Amino acid sequence: MTPNREIRVWDLPVRVFHWLLVGLVIVSLITGNIGGVWEMELHLVTGSAVLALILFRAAWGLVGSSTARFSDFVRGPKAVIGYLLGLLAGRKATVLGHNPLGGWSVVAMLSSLALQAITGLFANDDVLTKGPLAKFVTKRMSDLITEVHEVNANLLYILIAFHLAAVLGYYFFKRENLVRPMITGSKSLPADTDVATPRLASPWLALVLALAAASIVWRAVTL
Repeated sequence: MTPNREIRVWDLPVRVFHWLLVGLVIVSLITGNIGGVWEMELHLVTGSAVLALILFRAAWGLVGSSTARFSDFVRGPKAVIGYLLGLLAGRKATVLGHNPLGGWSVVAMLSSLALQAITGLFANDDVLTKGPLAKFVTKRMSDLITEVHEVNANLLYILIAFHLAAVLGYYFFKRENLVRPMITGSKSLPADTDVATPRLASPWLALVLALAAASIVWRAVTL
């Protein structure tokens, strides 16, 4: 039996980002659906925090660790189709980070979350709550942005469902646990697997980018 080796795939910044985002999105969706006074106040806070996380992830996707970079997992249609055909044919491809299909699902999820957070800054509920930047647009424009916010929320539910289905599908059909590496940071592969060890960027750089993202969002919501 070929022994396995542990390869560091996900750095700490990516893992912290991922689980913070999961928690914030859950709280944001719950509070948005309840719609009470303090719930909506918390909804605004979590939405702003999500936006800060998305800004950080966008920057980390450019200068972060190799598996965190968009250039590592955002591929063209040919790569995506080839990966899908490989899945249908039962071929097992060794991918350290996101596969070509998963890469685009990450882009879709981040884009939808960014749109949701940004529109939330200008939205209103026609009762008590309005986004911190709603005062800078007309009521008509705020209402239009609110409609986009509500429609995109439904799209977000669909993307989350697809994401969870993919995780479960990989676990039950491909016998691959995608959750464990996002907790430990490492993936177990056969020792003879021919893959290069990912380059990890400095966590101090991640901290600087995270603080910068938080400062930008804080400045925006307190205008």
